[in-house]
Amino acid sequence: MTELGAIFRPQLPPERLRTIARLADATGLDELWVFEDCFREAGISAAAAALAWTERVRIGVGLLPVPLRNVAVTAMEAATLHRMFPGRVSLGIGHGVQDWMGQVGARPASPLTLLREYTLALRGLLNGERITTQGRYVTLDDVALDWPPQGGAEVLVGGIGPRTLRLSGEVADGTVLNESFSPEGVRAARELVREGRAAAGRDAVHKLVVYLFAATGEDAAARLQRELVTTGLTDVPGLGVAGDAAEVAERVQRYAEAGADTVVLLPTADEPDPEGFIRFVGDDVRPLVK
Repeated sequence: MTELGAIFRPQLPPERLRTIARLADATGLDELWVFEDCFREAGISAAAAALAWTERVRIGVGLLPVPLRNVAVTAMEAATLHRMFPGRVSLGIGHGVQDWMGQVGARPASPLTLLREYTLALRGLLNGERITTQGRYVTLDDVALDWPPQGGAEVLVGGIGPRTLRLSGEVADGTVLNESFSPEGVRAARELVREGRAAAGRDAVHKLVVYLFAATGEDAAARLQRELVTTGLTDVPGLGVAGDAAEVAERVQRYAEAGADTVVLLPTADEPDPEGFIRFVGDDVRPLVK
């Protein structure tokens, strides 16, 4: 069955997260995702709070920008969450917005090389390995976690371009696709991931998470259109959905048929009722998704 989630947008102040997380937990929502966008809420601290406030819902973090974070620190933070809240954490990493990385003096000359080294090291540490490596960006000297997650932990990689998607298939446990992917784009992305998996000789399950713009209410279509204009995505057919629960569920199903294992609904930046959006997704849309 397709998992259904929603996103707490970092345009909202952090103090709004508690109510929204508890609503996500109380409804039928499978997952609640938080962002780590510069320079708003941090992903790990927001996830830790949301997990502590809830009992059931899975919390996703998308995406932690790897240029900002030493891989050992990310591994320690991720392992702590997995140990305290087993089975309830999804962790995504990615290149980060390069202009933002430049603002803090962390823009790498080769983002793809950094992401490869980082993903391999992070997965190894979370799987309880002791690692020594001297890469272009990642250096570890006899490093192992004292408290790795029991049974290991999945690492998801977010990407848009073909090289990053192939890399995700090669080195990650899953892929996060942002809101710029239509159902047809999801099919193409899954094929690129498959190519990476085949090149690496990997046959394990590879999870695919997709974000989808969604709006409901009287002005839903207008708000969705404004969001697509703001994000420069008006030329991509089939993006986003505006309508009632049945219409949203039907679009989610199209993404599931295209290969999405989890569809995470992204409200518009001007969503007038973020708490109501969570109720809508969990109470009204979730029962209609196969």
